[in-house]
Amino acid sequence: MTLTLEQLKAKVASQKQMLPALYGDVDFSIKPERFADEPVIEGAPKSSNAHLRPQILADTQKVERMRAYTMLGDVVADAYAALMPEYGFRRLVTMLTEACDRGVEAVADAPPELVNFIRAMEATPDWVDMKLVEEGARQSREDAANYSPFVIRGAFIATFMNKYSALPMALTGALSNETAARRVKDTASFFITSVLPGALERFGPGFKSAAMVRLMHSMVRFNALKRSNMWNVKTFGIPIPQVDQMPAGLIGTFLLAFKITARGRFEYTPAERARVELARYRCFLLGLPEELLPDTPKEMVDVMMLYDQTLRKGFDDATCGELVRATLAAYMPADETPGSKVFDHIERSFSKIFFLLSFMGGDARKARDMGVRIGIADWAVFGACSLFIGARKGFYALACRTPGLRQAADRMLVRKLDQMLKSYGHAEFTSDAATYRPANLQQAAE
Repeated sequence: MTLTLEQLKAKVASQKQMLPALYGDVDFSIKPERFADEPVIEGAPKSSNAHLRPQILADTQKVERMRAYTMLGDVVADAYAALMPEYGFRRLVTMLTEACDRGVEAVADAPPELVNFIRAMEATPDWVDMKLVEEGARQSREDAANYSPFVIRGAFIATFMNKYSALPMALTGALSNETAARRVKDTASFFITSVLPGALERFGPGFKSAAMVRLMHSMVRFNALKRSNMWNVKTFGIPIPQVDQMPAGLIGTFLLAFKITARGRFEYTPAERARVELARYRCFLLGLPEELLPDTPKEMVDVMMLYDQTLRKGFDDATCGELVRATLAAYMPADETPGSKVFDHIERSFSKIFFLLSFMGGDARKARDMGVRIGIADWAVFGACSLFIGARKGFYALACRTPGLRQAADRMLVRKLDQMLKSYGHAEFTSDAATYRPANLQQAAE
């Protein structure tokens, strides 16, 4: 159910009363610097969609709703994360793990905040068709197995393009090669796990991964607001608000919607619809409201354009640049065998070109300014690798259309995904305050 604007604003404001330990010092009536609703932004870098700004801002109701979501955290997960001073973050993770594996009833002396957290995830919306979600997972397994290993680094870099939304990642200590690699692998593990058979059912591994990611986001909010001197609410708003989770959770859906609407098509095919429903349900498990999970290609493009035009542009080298460089330099394979080193070289080049084409509009100079340097060798690797990926996709597409081979091909993909998860190692999905970087408030606001 979509809340009215007044109800949404009341929900945002209620965070202060519901979670005084976390939000008691926050003034939810402010408009943080990050939210840009001026008709003209002087001196700011222009986005490729700047010509749409007057039309986008003309819908003041939608702009006000986006402003509200900019200050909205995750009420149930935040309440659980706020128990860290009492329980410690390791104990919170242990109890959540047990609640996911065995049911919240099995957790001895489960705090009511944990019960509310799990019950919110179990409250599957009426619009969810789990058969369609399962079909979307099946449809997505081929890309997850054969395409995602080459693009996950590039997609991760895309989340560092703006200092207002990238700071939480910098605060978690993800500025070294080792920690950057761990974060990329955790992200890849979550998305891969979600497309395994039955993964998003109540006791499936995808449901559990979603709960862990959700808790990690709330831990970041708690640590940023209460245990770091770097966060300035007047500048950055709430750490990892609902609107910042939307692009990451729906990145594939947005790229699809943008592609087909540019061609004049405004309805998903049945196969596309299944993948979209998978993404929407996965985002519901992460705590996003239905309003931020558009149902049609046009609505998807519209809400992403609204987000793009109301998030103030800003790239600073100390935050964004360091995150980009650390992620590009991170060694991803599980070992250092010759084959793994070759794959690391290929994947790194492919990811850079994917980032350039998907998020920079092909502007190599703009990508270079962000720290992504692309050479002729990268293009050569990208071309050769594209042919290889295309051939594998063609093989699986043929197998899925051939009677008797579809199930066998799917089993092959599941085995490959299981192997990938093992190579990525155990996903941590935690945020320990001990790793947070100290900084001056003035530095963070600059």
